[in-house]
Amino acid sequence: MTYQQTLNFLFSQLPAYHRIGKAAYKNTLNNTILLDNYFSNPHLKYKTIHVAGTNGKGSVSHMIASVLQEAGYKTGLYTSPHLKDFRERIKVNGEMISEDDVVSFVEKHKYIIESVNPSFFEMTVAMAFNYFSECNVDVAVIEVGLGGRLDSTNIINPVLSVITNIGHDHMDLLGDTFEKIAVEKAGIIKKNVPVLISETQSETKNVFIGKARECDSLINFADKNYRCILEKNDVQNKDTAYQIIELSTNRMIRGKSFLGGDYQSKNLQAVYNTFGMLKDIFEVSDENITEGIRKVVINTGLYGRWQVLSEAPLTICDTGHNKEGLAYVLDQIKRIRRSALHIVLGFVNDKDLKSVLPLFPAAAFYYFTKASVPRALNEVILKSEAEKYGLTGHCFPDVVTALESARKNADKSDLIFIGGSTFVVAEVV
Repeated sequence: MTYQQTLNFLFSQLPAYHRIGKAAYKNTLNNTILLDNYFSNPHLKYKTIHVAGTNGKGSVSHMIASVLQEAGYKTGLYTSPHLKDFRERIKVNGEMISEDDVVSFVEKHKYIIESVNPSFFEMTVAMAFNYFSECNVDVAVIEVGLGGRLDSTNIINPVLSVITNIGHDHMDLLGDTFEKIAVEKAGIIKKNVPVLISETQSETKNVFIGKARECDSLINFADKNYRCILEKNDVQNKDTAYQIIELSTNRMIRGKSFLGGDYQSKNLQAVYNTFGMLKDIFEVSDENITEGIRKVVINTGLYGRWQVLSEAPLTICDTGHNKEGLAYVLDQIKRIRRSALHIVLGFVNDKDLKSVLPLFPAAAFYYFTKASVPRALNEVILKSEAEKYGLTGHCFPDVVTALESARKNADKSDLIFIGGSTFVVAEVV
C-alpha cells in the first residue's frame, strides 16, 4: 500500500472522533489492552509523562518534550488531533514518524487491526507506543485524547501526571459539571505517582486532592508554586518575554516564548513546576527549560497557538475552541489596536453554540465557513445561529475562500482572526 492508501484504509475502516464525533468514542479500555498485549506492552520500556486537561494540554506537552530534547533525552511525543498530516501525532525528537513506518505498521499488523476493530484513536495509540519502543526513546510525553479515565493512553504508568485545567468541552461524554469532568480527568492519577494540577479551580480542587489522597500520590498546584508574568505581548513580535517567579524562594527566571497567547502564562507555570517535581528523575537545567520553551516550535513543530500568519493586515489564528479557550483569545483580540475586525469562523456540528457565540464581538464582520471534515457545522446554520447574538456577515463554502474574502476586504490597519475550530485553523497554517 502507498501512504495515502494506508490513510484511506485507516479513515474508512476505523471510527475516528475527529471525523464523526462521539460515535467513535469507546467507554472501555478493552481494545487498548488487547493491542497493548499483542505488542508486548511497549510503553513499559521507557519513562512516560502523562498530560490531560481541557485547555493547554497540547502546548504543555510540546513544551515539556522540547525541554527534554534540549536536556539531551531522546524524546517521544504523542498528541492529537493533527493539523495537516496524520504523522504529526507521533514524533521522536520533533521528527514525525515516516510515511514508510506508518505503511509498514498497518501492513504488518493489519490482521490484528481487522480482528480487534479498534477506533482510529486506539490504533494510533498502539502505533505510537510501539514506535517509541522501536526508536528506543528515553522518555515519551503522552497527551490524553479525551477525558482521561477511559482514554486509550491511560494504560501507562508515568513518572508524573499533569492536568492543565477543566473547561466546557465534550460535556456530552464527560459530564455536565466541572466536578464530573474533573473526575474523568483525575482518572490519570496513578498509585504513588505524583500529580501536577496547573490551575487551582474552586469547583475541581477537592476532586483532585481526594483522588491523589486515595492513590497516595503527591499533589502540587502550579499556580501555588510559580507565578508567570508576561512582560511583552506585542503580537507582531515573534517572541514574548516572560518572568517566572518561584514563590517559595522568590527566585526569578527570565525567558522568551514564541507562543504569544496570554493563556500561555498558566502553561508556563505548569512546565516549570513539572521539572521542579522531576528533578530527581531527569537532569534538566534552567537553561534547558528556557531554551526548550523558546524553541518549542523549532523542536516539536507546535503550530496554531496564537499564530501570526501575516502583518498587514495583521492576521492571527488560534485553535481555542471551547468557552474558556475562546474567552482568553477574544479578550486578547479586544486589546489589539486595529481599524476594523474581520473574523473567519467555523465550528464542528456538535459544538454547544450557546456557550461560545455570546463571547464574540458584534462589532466585527464575520466570514462564516466550514472545514473540510465530516463533523463541520454547515456555514448557513452557523450564520443563522450567530445572528441571534448580533453577529453578522456572509457565508463561504470553505475556509480558504473565506480567508481570501477577508483579506480582500481588509485594510492594512485591520485585524483578521481565524478560529472556532481546530479544523478551521488546520486549513490556514
